[in-house]
Parts: sequence; C-alpha cells; structure tokens
Amino acid sequence: MRTRLLVPAFAVSIVMLAAGCGSKSKTPDTTAAAAVETTTPADTTATVDTTTPAAAGAETTVAAGADTTPVLAGAETTVAVSTPVAAAASAATGTGPGLGSKKVGFIFVGPKDDYGYNQAAYEGSQAVKAKHPELEIVTAENVPEDDNATRVMEKMISDGAKVIFATSYGHLDPALKVAAAHPDVVVVQQGNFIKGTVPPNSGTYFGTVYEPVFLAGIAAGKATKSNKLGYVYAFPIPQTIANINAFELGAQSVNPAAQTYVVNTSNWCDPAKQAEAAKSLFAQGVDVITQHQDCTATITKAAEEAGKMVVGYHADASALAPKGWITGSEWSWGAMYNDIVETAIAGKFTGSKYNANYRVGYKDGANPFVQSKFGPGVDEATKKLIADAKTAISSPDGSPFKGPIMAQDGSEMFAAGVPDYASVESKNTVFVKGVVGAIPKG
Repeated sequence: MRTRLLVPAFAVSIVMLAAGCGSKSKTPDTTAAAAVETTTPADTTATVDTTTPAAAGAETTVAAGADTTPVLAGAETTVAVSTPVAAAASAATGTGPGLGSKKVGFIFVGPKDDYGYNQAAYEGSQAVKAKHPELEIVTAENVPEDDNATRVMEKMISDGAKVIFATSYGHLDPALKVAAAHPDVVVVQQGNFIKGTVPPNSGTYFGTVYEPVFLAGIAAGKATKSNKLGYVYAFPIPQTIANINAFELGAQSVNPAAQTYVVNTSNWCDPAKQAEAAKSLFAQGVDVITQHQDCTATITKAAEEAGKMVVGYHADASALAPKGWITGSEWSWGAMYNDIVETAIAGKFTGSKYNANYRVGYKDGANPFVQSKFGPGVDEATKKLIADAKTAISSPDGSPFKGPIMAQDGSEMFAAGVPDYASVESKNTVFVKGVVGAIPKG
C-alpha cells in the first residue's frame, strides 16, 4: 500500500545547473550558476512518499540533513532509506567500531543512474540490502566533495548509522573528519589513499582498475582500422593515468602501430565537454573510443551515432551501443561491500584488511573491477588473446606494467621485472610511449 504524508519540514532545494566541475577531487565548480530555493514551515509542507512493503526493503526518499543551512554549490541531495520489515541484530563477536550497527549509509557524488561510477556504487549498496534485509540501507546521491559530505554523513550517523561508505575520490577529507568525530563509527572511503597513520575506524578500498582496462585495450587494438584509439578522461590523477597507459599497452601488445589520443575534460561528468571531446577525437581519425568519466552515456551514444566503436567503463552501457560496443570494464561491488559491512558489525574492523589502504586485483582473485560482456564484433581469436592475457597478468610474474616500459619522453618508466600494486599506483604520473597528448600542468 502506498500512502502520501504531508509533513512540515525545512526544505532546501538545490537545482544543479552544472555538475561535478573543475577539481582533481571531483568537487563541483563553485563558479557554476545554481538556483537556490529555501522554504520554511510557515508556508510549505514536504511531501513524503512511503511504501508499506509486502516484504523487506521499501525505499523512502527524504531530504538529506533537512535544515535551513543552504548547500554550498552542490546538486540536490536526496537520501533513500531502505526500511526493513524487522530488525535483527547481527552476531557481534568483537568490540570495535561499527559493532552491531543496524543501519549502513552510502554517499555518492552523482546520480544513481549515470551508466557509470555512481550507478555501480549504488548497485553495490543494493547488494548489501539484498543480502542483509535486517539492515536499513541509507543512500545519498549528488553529495559534493566538501562540507556538504560531512553534513550528510553526520545526519546518517545521528539517525543511527554506524557504518558509512564515502564512495567518491574527493570524499576522503570529509570521511576522515567524520571518522575522527565518531570513533565508534566505521567510515570507509572508495578509491583515494590515506597518507600516514590510518585511523582505527577508517580505511580506503579499491580494485586494480587498470587490469581489465589493459584487457579492453587488447580488444581495441584488434578492432581498430585506423590504429587511432581515443581516451576521454577527467583529471590526471594516478588512477586515470594508469588506465590510459594500461589501455595503450594492451593495444600495443597485439597491434604495435596502435596509438591512444587523449583529451581531458577537467570534469567527472559534463556531457557537453564529453560530446566535444568525442567529436574532436573522431575528427582526428579515431575509430575506437573509451573514457574515464563518472557518467558514460554521452560518449557511448556519440560513438554509436558516429558509426564508431566504443569500450565501456564503470558500468555496462552496452545497451546504448548495440552495434559499436566492443567490451569494457565495470564494477561489481557487492561482495566487497558485504564483507566490509559484515566485518564492521561484527566489531572486527580495527586491524582488519579494510583498516588500511586496501587494494585487490587479479593476483588476489577478488578484483571488484571486472570485464564487461563482449560485443558482436569481437571474434573468438580475440577473446582467446584476452583470456590468455588475463591468465598472464594474474600470475606472480605478470602485470600490465611488467618492465621495461618506456615513458612518452623516452625515459624508463618501469624497470625490468614485475612491479607490485603500490608501485604501479605511485609511478603512473606520466604517459607511456604511444599515448598522444600532454598531461595538463598545474
């Protein structure tokens, strides 16, 4: 049964006119125009749509941190709460932060349906909901990487959450601030790196994204007719540079003539900039394009409309390019999210593998970043090349960055041998030979 309740509320509505602009940490551009509308209980009521479920897991959308404090240059933030039929305490065998939590919070920098990074993270949160119907799952979309993230997480904690996932690169500082203020709450961050001592109730986690990207590069190298591949990326952080380099190295491994042309947008999700970048690359003769953007629909659609081929990223967008889709890389967060939650509510987070800068890859057998489905144009010979390459880079003496590897300027980037995951992350500050384009300065 669905009911509509009229509830007095302080409501702050932010309508974002430009999303996620101009920062290496995914912080929205504060120069972007935003329409701010504030209402008070004197003349307004908030409408809350609630669903009485037949089974566990109804979702309710409410205003995140409803108060009279205006949001700073951000998007409209909504919080979806998964309300279970009945709460059942988890078996608590430890004494650490997060112990016995009955509510888990997730914050996302963008919308949950972006065919990309945020959609994948949201789907991971729903995997926790599916496995643990006794828990309440709270999700907040469009949370900027500033004090707004702090405010939203504080609201989740005040409502009872003792496990929080801050899923964007630039959510790290707010996450650490909240963790310091609430030592009994586990606050984990996705994709960044804590320097120095890791707090006992915090940590970061991520997969080795460049491994499946290397495999996708093999598919692109075999598919191209022009030997010109395109890569649209947001910011020159180690994650994106490692992906670009791995993509080019994968292509080179089967097609030494392949080159990767790069364009950066200085934005994690700006469809207009993405469309211009794709148009520019196609004009240079690129016939296979890929990206490192949070929202991936624009470039995927542009490739299909232009009759080009596309390699996906973050999530499965093959439905948007039924003819041009080759393959891609996508997140499958469910298993890791569930393990983090289970570790925390058992009171065993402190000292666990997640109470660190946790990275996992093919060598560990549990990389949450996986290959996407193949498109109709990928032949069996190419699929075998990719399967063999995956076996090779998963072995102790294998890596996409197995040296020697030369940088774009001709210097040695990786010496002979197999670098560990930490070395790969730290050394990807320049492009490899074969990448066309410069890293922006400043």
